[in-house]
Amino acid sequence: MKTAIVTDSNSGITQSQAKELGIHVVPMPVLIEGEQFFEDLTLTQETFYEKLKADAQVSTSQPSAFDVGELWNEILKEYDKIVHIPMSSGLSETCRTLTHLAETEFKDKVYVIDNQRISITMRQSVIDALKMVNEGKSAEEIRDWLMDTKMQSSIYIMVDTLKYLKKGGRLTPAVAMIGTLLKIKPVLQIQGFKLDQYAKVRKVADAKTTMMNAIESDLKTRFADLRAAGKMTLAVAHTDNYEEAKIFADELKERFPDLELDFIDPLSLSVSCHIGPGALACATSIKY
Repeated sequence: MKTAIVTDSNSGITQSQAKELGIHVVPMPVLIEGEQFFEDLTLTQETFYEKLKADAQVSTSQPSAFDVGELWNEILKEYDKIVHIPMSSGLSETCRTLTHLAETEFKDKVYVIDNQRISITMRQSVIDALKMVNEGKSAEEIRDWLMDTKMQSSIYIMVDTLKYLKKGGRLTPAVAMIGTLLKIKPVLQIQGFKLDQYAKVRKVADAKTTMMNAIESDLKTRFADLRAAGKMTLAVAHTDNYEEAKIFADELKERFPDLELDFIDPLSLSVSCHIGPGALACATSIKY
């Protein structure tokens, strides 16, 4: 039985990387001033941030269920089953839409995995699924492992500016104004479902310390046994902030020398359009 792995561009996996890995990546639609683009096909990271910084109206959308169904049909000409890993249902309706499609038109052929991942933790899920495919695991075994471990990850994100949270309606104008005047940098968290507030700081250095302390707390409590077994990994993400992300990665490696740090990726555009450029993020997640 041959199993194919499908994900979307929220994983941070580019189309060229997908070809190298032997997987399929569905490009996420991005709307800029009402015009639809597709991540990494007709829209680059550079253009996205140029438009965002120029105050263009930017939003993200779901991929067409029809187009995804067509992709699945094409893949099933060569493969017996598909494991499709989309972004968390807590952050988008995409997962629910595709789950319905799989359960009605592709029953027992396609498994849509709602394992509450996004960006660098989502990429880790894809890498894990590929390892299981190479070991000869069935699609059902891959599905079960990914679902059984879905809450075994954490992401912490420093937002550099409150401007985009305000634009997205996540802050009142008054709170955004006060926060901007005080130069507050919120640290957000994703613990499987929603993007929530974690802490407030005023300096990038303080934000990085806060995030590393949060990761350390998770590793000493929720993930202590997994860490001892060598099953936890680290990753760094950013929004148009690669040089600072590399520095942050080195700091994480120094703080957690026993953990591998595998990825330094741009954050998903679905998250980036809400938090804007200059953000830094770190994550820890289980690895297969």
